Amino acid sequence: MINIQRLSITITTTITICLLWTSLALAKEKKPKPPKEFPPSPLEITVPDPLIPQGTTVQQLSIEQKRSLKAALDKLNQEATAKLQAGDTQGAFATWNRELRLRRYLGTLNEIQALQRVGGIAYTRNNRLQIRYITERLQAIQKKIQLEQTPNLQVLQALGEAYRQVRSPNLAVEAYNQILIIVRGNSDVAAEVDTMKTIAQVHLDWFDYPAAAATYEQLIDLVSNKNDVEASLKDLVYIYERTKQPNKAIDARKKLSLVYRQQNDIARLSALKIAIGSDYEALAKENPNLVDEAFKNYQEAYTMAWEFQQYVRAAEALRKLVSLYIAEDQTEDALQTSQILLQAEERASNFYGMMNAYEQIGQIHLQRQENQSAIAAFQKGLELAQKLGYETDEFTQQIEKISGIT
Repeated sequence: MINIQRLSITITTTITICLLWTSLALAKEKKPKPPKEFPPSPLEITVPDPLIPQGTTVQQLSIEQKRSLKAALDKLNQEATAKLQAGDTQGAFATWNRELRLRRYLGTLNEIQALQRVGGIAYTRNNRLQIRYITERLQAIQKKIQLEQTPNLQVLQALGEAYRQVRSPNLAVEAYNQILIIVRGNSDVAAEVDTMKTIAQVHLDWFDYPAAAATYEQLIDLVSNKNDVEASLKDLVYIYERTKQPNKAIDARKKLSLVYRQQNDIARLSALKIAIGSDYEALAKENPNLVDEAFKNYQEAYTMAWEFQQYVRAAEALRKLVSLYIAEDQTEDALQTSQILLQAEERASNFYGMMNAYEQIGQIHLQRQENQSAIAAFQKGLELAQKLGYETDEFTQQIEKISGIT
């Protein structure tokens, strides 16, 4: 007699095994295929175009044919622009790609300039695939240029600018370095300076501060024009500030101060002295011996600014001095300097600054337990605060607190 329960289990097991094998077979069939290669660049398509006579090569176009072709390509650019404005992004770039394919018939420079233009648009539209097509085409052109015995500087310059448009800084620097080799061989110092400025700016744009600093350092040794020296030193100061290198920032600022002395530019020189003082003050936290350099630069800034009646700048330097004296626990010097600061703020008609100076003087007197002098200073500050419509609670509370003590 057949055991129905055992038969049922056997049948169920057989069905399960079959389903399992079927699932495995289907899974094997549905295994994802490896991704296909990128589609060919539309800039390298060799399909005949009605704008080019069949069988004609780049070299075979006459001047008149090139003139007509240029007009037609300019029209294609206008059509692509109109499509983009109408929201047809895909159609716009398809039209531009046709234009770019045909631009090579007008010469390398013309093609690079067109690639630069469309590359900039592709970047703003975040069209990464289009950027890749354009970058690859620029690299192909560059390879051909490198084989030439005397590459055209204008073409190389355009190539560098095109790479910048598609945000390929390393390739841009490579093109500009090729320009450097040529202009140095021609002893063209002016062109060398301009090229190095561009290279430094490329590095700076992409936050490659070490490379930018190295280029600016070379520029300073090369340039003779004071404006160029000043601009390069300013950029160096900016780089060393961003990279928190106060020692190098000080060196650059000291060189810059020589430029301002020669120009007798007291306003910028005094501001520079304050900045140098701030750098030394920061360094003094680890090397206390440098605090004297901070004092010296703040004092020089105050003195020259006061002498030339630049009281706003003088007050800025004096505030730095007062703060540093307090930090160094030199309260007598801080108090005397605060009195001079008060005069500077008054001459600058900075009533808000005067109010703060009185508050500072009051705090110093309070620290020295000179309560009556502190009250007098806070009272002066309170009067100015009332005139300015400023919050008076702080002064009032200080006066009441000290009065309660006395």
